[in-house]
Amino acid sequence: MAQTIGSMFKDGQQYMLTWPVEKQLTTLFAENRVIAATKLSIKVMPPLAVLSVAAIVNFQGMEQLPQALAVGAFFLTLPMQGLLWLGHRANQVLPPALSAWYFEIHHKMQIQGCALQNPQAKPKYMELAGLLKTAFNELDKAFTKRWF
Repeated sequence: MAQTIGSMFKDGQQYMLTWPVEKQLTTLFAENRVIAATKLSIKVMPPLAVLSVAAIVNFQGMEQLPQALAVGAFFLTLPMQGLLWLGHRANQVLPPALSAWYFEIHHKMQIQGCALQNPQAKPKYMELAGLLKTAFNELDKAFTKRWF
């Protein structure tokens, strides 16, 4: 099923909010690095785009306006690239090894008494993010330390 660009942005934002940014997950998944870079670029790139356009036009004149706008547009697209990557990743089906790990964690959390939704037959990264967030929020550090 094909996704639209708008739904990928929306899914990327939701995935960024859902994924638990924990140091234990940094070595296992790229999400922590992408989320940190995306959050930074959301804050930094719009002012940097305006500053770069103003600097190019100020120092090189109005005849360089098309190039200045291209540089500004490039800076503005960087946060969007991070959101698109996160949106695409959120809707990918887990590979078999991660899927087995997902079901193992889900089973152990049910044994511990966590209120969880029924596991999906083919879980996606979004479901893994929700499960890991619940694990880090509801379970103690000693229990989650054994998984990582």
